[in-house]
Amino acid sequence: MTDNPQPSGKTKRQRRRKVDRPKYVPFTVRYAKYLWRYKLTPAGRFLFWSVLFTSAGLATVAIPVYQIFCTLFSAYLVVWLTNLLFRPRLQVKGDLPGRVTAGDLITAEIELTNQSWRPAYDLMLWFIGLQKSIQFESAFTAIPRLAPGQSATLPLELRPMRRGVYKLPYLRPHSTFPFNLMRSGSTQFPLKPLIVLPQFHTLQSIDVPVGLRYQPGGVALSSNVGESPEYIGNRDYVPGEPVRHLDFRSWARLARPVVREFQEEYYCRIALILDTWIPKRRMPREAFPELESAISLSASIADSLSATEHLIDIFAAGPELYIFRAGRQLAHFDNVLEILASVAPCEKDPFGKVTPAVADELTSITTAICVFLDWDNSREELARTIIEAGCQLKLIIVRENAVSKPLPDDLGEVIILTPSQIQNGGVESL
Repeated sequence: MTDNPQPSGKTKRQRRRKVDRPKYVPFTVRYAKYLWRYKLTPAGRFLFWSVLFTSAGLATVAIPVYQIFCTLFSAYLVVWLTNLLFRPRLQVKGDLPGRVTAGDLITAEIELTNQSWRPAYDLMLWFIGLQKSIQFESAFTAIPRLAPGQSATLPLELRPMRRGVYKLPYLRPHSTFPFNLMRSGSTQFPLKPLIVLPQFHTLQSIDVPVGLRYQPGGVALSSNVGESPEYIGNRDYVPGEPVRHLDFRSWARLARPVVREFQEEYYCRIALILDTWIPKRRMPREAFPELESAISLSASIADSLSATEHLIDIFAAGPELYIFRAGRQLAHFDNVLEILASVAPCEKDPFGKVTPAVADELTSITTAICVFLDWDNSREELARTIIEAGCQLKLIIVRENAVSKPLPDDLGEVIILTPSQIQNGGVESL
């Protein structure tokens, strides 16, 4: 007997591969989904149910329903055959813009070229399996007729309602000729991923405790604007130093190489820490309103700080730890929004990763702005680590209900906001 018996004939790796395989879906199920989600239009689905309902009259020819069934089934068959005969062959050109703000309409022109020897009628666009949070608003815009070799454009209008990075399904141009009952077309056109940026409202003012801290490497490592190094004197030349620092006048006077010495820069560096820890497993229909509001508020804060000469470090605590530096012309605000668009909720406590990452930077950080979703021991440990390092702390909690743990009095003022206040633009200053 062994302590850990293995199943005969299979290794752990083989069993793992078997588990990782996608679930097999029978062809009949896949084809039924294809018919229902793509092949049949809403009118075609109504005809399908009518044929199915009247099929009860097949039990006897004495019932008049039998004649209705034959008529509907004959119409269904004629539409199917005509749909196959006029199946279009199309060349597709066009693409969507890569980014859009949640709730805004995104529009693109899709060019269709008829490559068949026969004309194409009633051309439209469609997606199979488009995400529910994206509204397809030009689904029923059509080109009545497209002659052989002719090109025409169709508008593609989408309205994403939630932030995120979406991999869109293939775009399917098709024909609904005749009678707009069935779709026909085999062309599948890929589109690049769509980045939906979070909505946010501009803050009128933000009160951030600021100060100056020494930055190793100076401002030259972060931007080419702002303060200039201060000249503090000369010293002897050390081999390997830049030639531009040589002071030739002092060299001629002292008869030995001398370089100018400059003082390193001190400036304000702010850490924006976003909390995404939600200990829930099931995604609600409207996503997590507290998380979405916290992301929107973080975007508003980053937007307000991007207009200043502060250096901003963004720490987003999620399934992956995002660390991003912006400000002082290091990166554009759009890059910050792209990071916030891809942040996902975290089911496990991420502060075990966040606290050490923030602690490594605290010696050069002036102020930390924490946007939390609750208050507990893990979040309090991070807040106290920031204060003990001599940094200023601005604490904001986005929550609908009361916090899980009472807030201590020695942390200073804590701003508590509800998701509705943020989403309705009721927060004008912090």
